[in-house]
Amino acid sequence: MDTPVATEIETRTLRKVYLRLVPFCFLLYILCYIDRINVSFASLTMNKDIGLSAYIYGLAAGAFFWGYCLLEVPSNIILEKVGARIWITRIMITWGLLSAATAFVTGPWSFFTVRVLIGAAEAGLFPGILLYFHRWFPQHHRGRVSGFFLLGLPLATAIGAPLSTAFLQMEGIMGLHGWQWMYLGEGIPTAIIGCTVWSYLTERPSDAKWLTAEERTWLESTLAQEKMRIEKHRTYSIWSAMADPKIWVLTTIFAGIGMAGVGLVLFLPQILKAQGMSNTSAGLLTAVPYVAGTIAMGACGWISDRTKDRFWILTITCSCAVAGLVAGAILRESLWVLAAFSLATVGFYGMKSPFWPLPSTFLTGPGLAAGLAFINSVGNFAGYLGPIAVGYARDATGSFEIGLYVLAGAAAVSTLTALACGLWMPRDLAAAKLARAH
Repeated sequence: MDTPVATEIETRTLRKVYLRLVPFCFLLYILCYIDRINVSFASLTMNKDIGLSAYIYGLAAGAFFWGYCLLEVPSNIILEKVGARIWITRIMITWGLLSAATAFVTGPWSFFTVRVLIGAAEAGLFPGILLYFHRWFPQHHRGRVSGFFLLGLPLATAIGAPLSTAFLQMEGIMGLHGWQWMYLGEGIPTAIIGCTVWSYLTERPSDAKWLTAEERTWLESTLAQEKMRIEKHRTYSIWSAMADPKIWVLTTIFAGIGMAGVGLVLFLPQILKAQGMSNTSAGLLTAVPYVAGTIAMGACGWISDRTKDRFWILTITCSCAVAGLVAGAILRESLWVLAAFSLATVGFYGMKSPFWPLPSTFLTGPGLAAGLAFINSVGNFAGYLGPIAVGYARDATGSFEIGLYVLAGAAAVSTLTALACGLWMPRDLAAAKLARAH
């Protein structure tokens, strides 16, 4: 199906919306993910300082997802009711302060507790921003905008790796360990920037003084027509959205990749260090695979908007994740492991930009808020299992090999599910495709 030709007013309006909203939300997500994964760099020295084995570290680091998954759906429903500005402000300030507080943990229990609290504080940010974008961007732009926004995920690792390892070099300054400086130096700025969200974000197109009256009218009308076409087929409540089979299918795809991706990202510095690298070298080389993920994220979002065949792109990218993890297990003692993990990150991150527009092809309003949060919640809980599997395998065998094969198996479940959807789901989404063509 050919992509609809953009009108002059569409081009002009959405250029303003992209430039106004996407870079700022991109920054928020970079901060979010740096604060989430900095624990992997802290582990290079923190584990010894506070007495964590690889298994206990994986268990406690993944405890983030306990609070996160428990409160993800309620948080997004609250955002739908009270507005994105106030709720995203609250999320960023509380999680930034708790991330900084990780500097003062003294052992497994305090580390475990603060990780649960950080997850609870951050719950709702990612699906909340996606929901916010759905109020501003028509369907045939959502792959691209998701891709641009999600570039913050691999870039956060690419930026966070050298930044975090630089903080580790501050060992002993003012009596603090380097990992303590890392948590303080990355958590406090998050809380400060969170204070600017309320004044910068615009809640809805009708409130956008930075658009002309004509542009506001066009954007509101376009989004309202899309919503009406979807709701003509069926409207969903919060509970019916979470019970819909299509949501469970999408959740399965995201859960497998979530388990594989988080399992790798939290142990990648340790896998590299096991080859005899210094902390600095391991931290810097960790950024390499995420450069590949960054490129894949933007490219897959653009391609999926152009082709409309999102499920086939999902199948290809999930397959890359499987192949990369299997190759990584085989090459784990060679520097070629970076090439294998680069292929895996192409899969982890390339699948996200075509994936996240899919719920909005059949959900609107509170049902969409609940559906986005439910998928992300379950997927992130599966992400909690990844570090546990890798850590347990490492302690039991002295190697990361078995853990990597487990992660590859999780990604294979996503691949097979996406392949089945490529054959089945387009019939259900035909109406949505037709809507995007008008």
